[in-house]
Amino acid sequence: NTVQETHGFVGADLSALYGTATLAAQERNGVLNMSDMRGARSQIKPSAMREVQVEIPSVSWSDIGGLEDLKLKLNQAVDWPIKHPEVFLRMGIKPPKGVLMYGPPGCSKTMIAKALANESGLNFLSIKGPELFSKWVGESEKAVRDLFRRARAVAPSIVFFDEIDALGASRGEGGSKVGERVLAQLLTEMDGVESLVGVTVLAATNRPDMMDRALLRPGRLDRVVYVPLPDLETRKHILRIHTRKMPVKDLNLDRIAEITSGYSGAELAALCNESALAALEESSLSDTVTEKHFEKGLQTVKPRIQKEFLRIYDEFQKDHDKT
Repeated sequence: NTVQETHGFVGADLSALYGTATLAAQERNGVLNMSDMRGARSQIKPSAMREVQVEIPSVSWSDIGGLEDLKLKLNQAVDWPIKHPEVFLRMGIKPPKGVLMYGPPGCSKTMIAKALANESGLNFLSIKGPELFSKWVGESEKAVRDLFRRARAVAPSIVFFDEIDALGASRGEGGSKVGERVLAQLLTEMDGVESLVGVTVLAATNRPDMMDRALLRPGRLDRVVYVPLPDLETRKHILRIHTRKMPVKDLNLDRIAEITSGYSGAELAALCNESALAALEESSLSDTVTEKHFEKGLQTVKPRIQKEFLRIYDEFQKDHDKT
């Protein structure tokens, strides 16, 4: 199991892993075992990842309510090729290259990426769209090349582009020449002459309508998945997650879930925080949060996602289904 988790390790990394695990065993005066190796694995990172290593929070699929279709598609794109490569060989197909998640702000797109990084155990490179741009000619394209070179070196790996519309805006619509060159470099890296083996591209955006269609064709971002506003059952699950550590009393979460239609996951989390603060406003010694406090929180936290914004997603989904 430890060998399977050492993606991208060079000889020196493996030596450091063994040395760290041995020291841990000696400190407890015991024999080297798997728990020592797992503890060392959490400390030792691949050499090629040290510049871009991201601290992954301990977010799991159980922390994300609903979205079963998206979880399945992510597992098909990431977990299945690594854990069951024989299935793809038997069927004579290639695994999906990438997944695009789109939907309203605050609907757990970035949190889903964190959960995938944590659950899969693969090397995870996270990129915010604008950070690849540079004022120096050619440096932006070089940053894209270096990113994918590093991802190939530590494969199997995941490259996550947050707010990818900043990089993949449609060409010929008033965008900068630098942006068009970066997009061209991104397109060739994802599906060019040099194949992208063992690297899955995961992307998130609030504005899929602004993205270049070449990014969305099969072979690049194969899977396009809508992350909607949470439905009733998902809202109940989110409220349970955010109140499980709160000292709640006489709280009817089902009723609160029913009256929060149109709220995003982030707004539901803010509602729980505001309700706890309302209890503290009454008394700094307060140790319970009741339905009365949630009523105050509902007056403060309102759904901010406009219907016009949701219409963009409906139109994009219809256009994408046609193509």
